[in-house]
Amino acid sequence: MQKEAVILRVMEPADIAGAMELSVAAGWNQTTDDWRFLIEDEQNICIAAVDNNKVIGTTVVLDYEGKLGWVGMVLVHTDHRGKGISRRLLQYVTEQYNPALKLDATALGEPVYRKFGFENEYSITRMVNNCVGDMALPHNDCIPAAPRHFPGIVELDAEVFGTGRKKLIAYLMERYPGKAIVQEENNRVEGFTLGRNGHRYHHIGPVVAATDAKATLLVKQALQKLQGQPVVTDVLSDKQNTIEMLRELGFSEQRRFVRMYRNGNLFAGNTAQLYAIAGPEFG
Repeated sequence: MQKEAVILRVMEPADIAGAMELSVAAGWNQTTDDWRFLIEDEQNICIAAVDNNKVIGTTVVLDYEGKLGWVGMVLVHTDHRGKGISRRLLQYVTEQYNPALKLDATALGEPVYRKFGFENEYSITRMVNNCVGDMALPHNDCIPAAPRHFPGIVELDAEVFGTGRKKLIAYLMERYPGKAIVQEENNRVEGFTLGRNGHRYHHIGPVVAATDAKATLLVKQALQKLQGQPVVTDVLSDKQNTIEMLRELGFSEQRRFVRMYRNGNLFAGNTAQLYAIAGPEFG
């Protein structure tokens, strides 16, 4: 009997287990909750490559306000690499999604994305600590985020990221409320950090702050709750003071990503205030 060819189709909730197998095998940090968030939003484009009813590849485009698509979760099973599957997946989503596209590429992925018309914007440094140490915090202006802060966080995130991500902010705040911290002045959100649990690490980000000093307070406040646990955060490479602070706390550089855009960099945002991203799967 002739083996069926690999087909591409829309992902379904039943595919989450297979998608998790791929991300775990790749050493990535997503959870089943993350995959469910991505797949169950009908505005997103979530595509699986399937071989004999088994998910052997994925890619996702998160829709941000119908203006910007965020490409992530480009995964192919090791047994099927080198067969052009990732190119088929990328070809599919770039043809299906007309607005501007962005993504965070690894060193291996960057030349592939260039062939699809993506251009470099800036570099991101992944910092990891397998066991966060004890730390004492001075009195500061960081407070736990409350539901009343949600509109201010959404507004500031849109200003910094470049377009609105209300659904993502809601997911992070509702699912991981203990990781949401804000700085406010005159009842206005001036800075924040969010986070989530991961398969391998707790993730800190996005981190938005007015100054390096305020970013340090936010990050340290988040880390204080995670002592003795593994943590990852993806810091913009130009935020050298933040990276050095993390090194002093036992973090080390694991890898770098390159943020890339396609169809023009129409949503550059305000990276002066962006210290750490939500992760390469979310931007």
